[in-house]
Amino acid sequence: MTTMSKRTALITGASAGIGERFSHRLAREGYNLILVARRRERLEALAESLAGKYGVDVRVLSEDLGDPQAPSRIIDQVQTWDLHVDFLVNNAGFAAKTSLVKSEWPELQQEIQVMVTALTELMIRFGKQMVSRGYGHIVNVSSLAAFAPTPAGMLYTGIKSYVLNASESADMEFKRSGVHVTALCPGFTYTEFHDVQGTRDLVSKLPSVFWQDAETVVDAGYRAVLAGRPVCVPGAFNKTMGGLSRILPEALRYRLGSRGRIY
Repeated sequence: MTTMSKRTALITGASAGIGERFSHRLAREGYNLILVARRRERLEALAESLAGKYGVDVRVLSEDLGDPQAPSRIIDQVQTWDLHVDFLVNNAGFAAKTSLVKSEWPELQQEIQVMVTALTELMIRFGKQMVSRGYGHIVNVSSLAAFAPTPAGMLYTGIKSYVLNASESADMEFKRSGVHVTALCPGFTYTEFHDVQGTRDLVSKLPSVFWQDAETVVDAGYRAVLAGRPVCVPGAFNKTMGGLSRILPEALRYRLGSRGRIY
């Protein structure tokens, strides 16, 4: 086991929302950080703030995980720095803004690349390194949508279901060597995600019971992976909704999904 002073955390999608809050939480816990996102200016500003506030070493990598070569470049750069990742947060993600029929394939391909292919590559390649050292933690950000009926014309829920199932599978194998993987499945969270998607006005009409702040979500995910829990659904309301969704008959799930008006 490495000492705390030498532990390093890598967070994707670190420039905002859940990723940014994970950066603060892990810096507060004493981890040195590698922050990954597309927006270098925001990363550098965040890195300067974290280093000054918590006294940790913070490095930035401006990478677009929609590029199939990005995960390899990240792993190679970590190796060049002579560092190893002890805590990985796979947070980067987005959702296509239009239905399957209305979307161009490159947009859907990027959605799959970022949240399926890149996430899986980073989880497995860094996970194997953790297994060889006998220590490590991985949080993959899934969603409460992973339990919900799939809306018509939307890949996002299927992708998040994959993240949930892949995380559980990895945890079953990795935990034998002291490495824990948790699928963090938040519901509606106060971040800029809905602004980017153009759905802020729609989701703002939901009652406050549906919503959580990013810090609460991150705290739940952090405690869950340290406790070795493979799935974390933050909040009693979300746990109830997720549990009810899982027991719906498949025919009913299909009917509910087909009536969804997402776009």
